[in-house]
Amino acid sequence: MFPVHKRIASNKGNTSSLPVSSPCDGFNFRTFRWTQTMLFAINEINKRTDLLPNTDLGYVIYDSCFTISKAVEGTLTYLTGQDEAVPNYRCGNGPPLAALVGAGGSDLSIATARILGLYHFPQVSYSSTCSALNNKFQFPTFLRTIPNDVHQSAAMAQMVLHFGWTWVGIIAADDDYGKYGIKDFKEKVEEAGVCISFSETLPKVNNPEAIQRISKTVAESTAKIIVVFSSDVDFSPLIPELLRNNVTNRTWIASEAWVTSALINQPGMNSMLAGTLGFGVKRADISGLRQYLLNLDPYADKLTEEFWGTLFNCTLDYNTALSMAKNTNSSSSRAKRGVPDGLCSGKESVAQLNNTYSDVSQLRITYSVYKAVYAVAHALHNLEHCEPGSGPFVGNSCANISNFEPWQLMYYVKNVRYKVPNTEEEIYFEDGDIKGFYDIINWQFSSNGEMHYVSVGHYNGSAAPEDKLHIRNGSIIWNNDVLEPPRSVCSENCQPGTRKGIRQGEPVCCFDCIPCADGEISNTTNARECILCTGDDWSNSAHNACVPKIIEFLAFGEPLGITLIAISAFGALVTIAVGIVFVMNIGTPLVKANDVLLSFSLLFSLVVTFLCSIVFLGEPKHWSCMTSQVALALGFALCLSSIMGKAAVLMLRAQFLKKARARAKAAAKAAKAAAEAAANSGSPDVIFTSPNAESSVSDKPEVDSLTFGHQRAITAALTLIQAIACTVWLIILPPHPVKNTAAQNVKIILECDEGSIVFICCIFAYDILLALIAFIFAFIARKLEDHFSEAKCMTFGMLVFFIVWISFVPAYLSTRGKFMVAVQIFAILASSFGLLACIFLPKCYVLLIKPERNKEELMKPRPKPRDGTSTGTSASLATAATEVTTAID
Repeated sequence: MFPVHKRIASNKGNTSSLPVSSPCDGFNFRTFRWTQTMLFAINEINKRTDLLPNTDLGYVIYDSCFTISKAVEGTLTYLTGQDEAVPNYRCGNGPPLAALVGAGGSDLSIATARILGLYHFPQVSYSSTCSALNNKFQFPTFLRTIPNDVHQSAAMAQMVLHFGWTWVGIIAADDDYGKYGIKDFKEKVEEAGVCISFSETLPKVNNPEAIQRISKTVAESTAKIIVVFSSDVDFSPLIPELLRNNVTNRTWIASEAWVTSALINQPGMNSMLAGTLGFGVKRADISGLRQYLLNLDPYADKLTEEFWGTLFNCTLDYNTALSMAKNTNSSSSRAKRGVPDGLCSGKESVAQLNNTYSDVSQLRITYSVYKAVYAVAHALHNLEHCEPGSGPFVGNSCANISNFEPWQLMYYVKNVRYKVPNTEEEIYFEDGDIKGFYDIINWQFSSNGEMHYVSVGHYNGSAAPEDKLHIRNGSIIWNNDVLEPPRSVCSENCQPGTRKGIRQGEPVCCFDCIPCADGEISNTTNARECILCTGDDWSNSAHNACVPKIIEFLAFGEPLGITLIAISAFGALVTIAVGIVFVMNIGTPLVKANDVLLSFSLLFSLVVTFLCSIVFLGEPKHWSCMTSQVALALGFALCLSSIMGKAAVLMLRAQFLKKARARAKAAAKAAKAAAEAAANSGSPDVIFTSPNAESSVSDKPEVDSLTFGHQRAITAALTLIQAIACTVWLIILPPHPVKNTAAQNVKIILECDEGSIVFICCIFAYDILLALIAFIFAFIARKLEDHFSEAKCMTFGMLVFFIVWISFVPAYLSTRGKFMVAVQIFAILASSFGLLACIFLPKCYVLLIKPERNKEELMKPRPKPRDGTSTGTSASLATAATEVTTAID
């Protein structure tokens, strides 16, 4: 049974008359070659003396017309033995029926195998590859000499994965062959993450609307790879429509049913199909077949007559030719000789035509037909040569070659094992199937511009998984003569540093590549999620690796650190220089004024604050964290308590002077009033002068309420309080170095943790309290002297101190990392320089530049000028008062 024709001829669907078998049309040269190959194999077997030497093979050929109904009709006719398709009826004579070779496509074989299985009748197929046929419960007598589509589907899936295609379209024939093949293919590729762009089914009957719809789908799809699981007959109508839509930039993956079909490989279609990759069953050269095909007798039977007429566009029937000539009114010389036009001579040369029928360069399905015939012949040979008493049937009996049952031959067909002539390939069946071996075929242009098939690899289904597919990539020429494999993806691969973001409502192969967030990485292609770096690591700029964070601290050796060290050292040296100047002038009134020991303690505290700023530099350690904070707190406590002690004495002196001047002013007013009264009485003995009452007021009391001892005790006590607080702080919750990973993502900031916010706030709040009290005392005492006011200097110094630290707070809070340390050091240095300059610079100016001002009398307040011309001293003021009193008496 061969599909010699492509389809059955259309009928009018008349149901009022007896149904008759429909005729067929669309002669297929390729399948006709299969029929002749069967005849060639039978003739070859009948001539052999080692195979069936005493028995000749006969044959009956049925045309299935590639239609299930015709295949069923042929099967019933065959089983009946008559020219009628009558079920369950046998009325034939002559030699027994042996086996059916056929019936062509998978859907045809499924239909015939269901019937033949009921009779246990052997069926050996040469082109039915559908995986459904390996179900021995449904098809117990079906065998095939072509690989099962399970292997082909796996091979196609592995090829798709081999080239990295994740976005493919699929087209299948609307039959069991296409449906089962694509089903297996989809299952395998989708398990591996490949997505299907579209899935279309080719109609079995002429349907232009469906063909146009499929062509439009292919044209609009972005998939560059299209897998076609179909026969050449079903696929061929789609190709012209694709050409009309200019679909020429696709790569086609062909199943074995059309990969070497001349029906598909037609002139003009090369622009679309060039670069096609497909799987072909094993190819072979059959010696003598071409010559047998060329020596065909055109008058052998109706099929050969139709073949001859179709091939040479003529007819072998004289009457038919004569009728055609009359209809065309031919007047050619041939017609005048009594030979009508269109009549074949029967001697035309088949060899002169480059036709599919005579092309034996790609004998694949043809070779499968050849193997099927030999399989039946070897089974019959084994049945014939069974030794009585050693047979496989009941009682070790054998079957009779002249009269055997189909199930008896089925036993031998199932267990046959032989070598094919010419190729020496060993054939045997495993559950009705043979080994899954395919050649991988690439459609390439030859030097003369014609399309030819080049083997670029193979697939062996029985090999180890890693060795099944073998492709020579360099031998493949893709569409448009490109050497690089095409890209067929819905979305390009997400490179390391990004992750896949699934698009809602679309296949998983369609996605967006989303960059990993800072601190996250992906180091693989198409990562599902980004990986969070550990605490001490951070993502690099490409977000594909975690790298150690930058360790940041204000180092001694960097320019900023060197600058701050230089400024700190300079401040400390200047402070020491001031101390040396004071030591050199320690006996002078300016140095002795207001306790020289407090001046030296103040200078010492400034040296401490200058130098402690250096401890803030470098990598934080336990000792440096504790030393820097405690030294700063104690240094400022000593500095501010010294200033407060000095300012307290000056404030008390200023209060005393204010009161003394008030009393003197009141006494002067009383004296003036008495003098005026005496003058008004006319006494000539009274002499009145206008004294400056304030000139008699001393700049300080005879004995200060706060002595130097008191000042030193206050300073020591206030500093001791701070020292005790710092000691408790260091014992309970001392400062310690920490790695700050939260402030900046890309950096680890090494800094000192204060240990306790409460302690550090209390300690520096205490310093602020001392500074505020010192500022108040100095501000009250700012007008104590006119020649040299130390209270004014301390007031300005404390103003600078407050301005610096008030500015420090927002600057500190707005910076991160090592610059926080730099801001803190700058505040320490600025406040220290402010105190040093405001308090000690005026004194050094006098000591070094104006030493003549360093006198005891210049340390006292000078009289304030008043309105009027009269002047006086405190002594004259006292004399005037005495005189007034005497005169009154």
